[in-house]
Amino acid sequence: MVAVRPSVPLAGTVTVDGSKNAALPLLAAAAAMHRPVHSSNVPANTDVGTMLTLLQQAGWHAARPVNDPHTTVILPSDKQRPDPDPEVAARIRASYYLVPALLGAYGRARLPWPGGCAIGERGMEQHFKVYERFGDRSTVDDRGYLVEAATGGRGTVSIMLPFRSRGASIAAVLRAVVAGRPLRLGQPNLSPEVLSVVEALRISGWECRVSEAVLTLQPPRSVSGEEIAWRVPGDKIEAGTLACAVAVTGGNAHILGVHRDDITPLITALRWLGIPADAEDGTLTVQAQDAQPTGRPLRAIASLSPGGLDADFEPALLALALTLPGTRVPHGLPPAARGNPPSDLLLSASIGFIRSRRFAFSGLVRERTVRQQGLRRGPYGHVAPARRLLPRLCRPRAAGSCTCPT
Repeated sequence: MVAVRPSVPLAGTVTVDGSKNAALPLLAAAAAMHRPVHSSNVPANTDVGTMLTLLQQAGWHAARPVNDPHTTVILPSDKQRPDPDPEVAARIRASYYLVPALLGAYGRARLPWPGGCAIGERGMEQHFKVYERFGDRSTVDDRGYLVEAATGGRGTVSIMLPFRSRGASIAAVLRAVVAGRPLRLGQPNLSPEVLSVVEALRISGWECRVSEAVLTLQPPRSVSGEEIAWRVPGDKIEAGTLACAVAVTGGNAHILGVHRDDITPLITALRWLGIPADAEDGTLTVQAQDAQPTGRPLRAIASLSPGGLDADFEPALLALALTLPGTRVPHGLPPAARGNPPSDLLLSASIGFIRSRRFAFSGLVRERTVRQQGLRRGPYGHVAPARRLLPRLCRPRAAGSCTCPT
């Protein structure tokens, strides 16, 4: 159980970890390159560890230097191990990122259905349609799916996605890398996770052009076997959650290591609520000590559109809004919010649904200890980053004293 008790305002400077959601497809991209890849700022968490294990099981050399646990080196291997352990692969959703690399190495990819945290069904129809455009054949059963690579194939592969799927966009990009073919992808997902893969390809010699309507890739004229080096971007979700925590406590803080474009929608939401925030040169600054709430309804509309608010920002923004005075009516929160009562239970707020995507809440008890069970913790869990970073933001009441329970 993790307990959080009222304390002093959070203040100070912290650096966020590398993004797990960006690291996973970048590791899969490294495997698809079939050349040595050196990745830095890789977070040390369970999902990343599982992905490295899957790469090793599938025949790649994957290692972390002992003196630098946030660096990984992926080397191609000539060992024939086409199928990773299905029990290990089922632990994470991101196992499907490995399909293109497996197709390139072995001509087939046999994997279980995506696992990970239970947040609903994880359809892969768009992934299979992407592979079909390359001529691949997909078959499914109760245990998982099998993708078999097409032989031959030339020219540009054109794909129009029905919606901006992050997984399908990465699948298309990595499949083009393995096939060595130009790609024209319509209505791509332009999240930081996708763009980090595109930037990695650009570093590797690919010609990449990105717009809101189309993402195009052109393979390099010649392929080098030299080592490539790229860096995992900072975790925008960790930065956004810390920013909201600082705002809740009325503190001032600098959060380092995150790109401005990745958190612009969050900054907009904070300013809308009356919390001064800005980002420049990789630093997110929050100055909530003397903030004056605007009293405006919370606007937190998650969207896959370019520049849209990431759905993972919604819980932290909702928790922040709960600390502001008065009854508040958020606009645009998804219907799924109906199935997420922890904010109601843990923060002592009264929440009433007005209609789909809109509800009102009030009645927060500010001075309250919150206890939550069932959280992933430990050195590779979700709780660990907060337990490590929050003490750095705790401003002691007096020299040598600190009431922060973490």
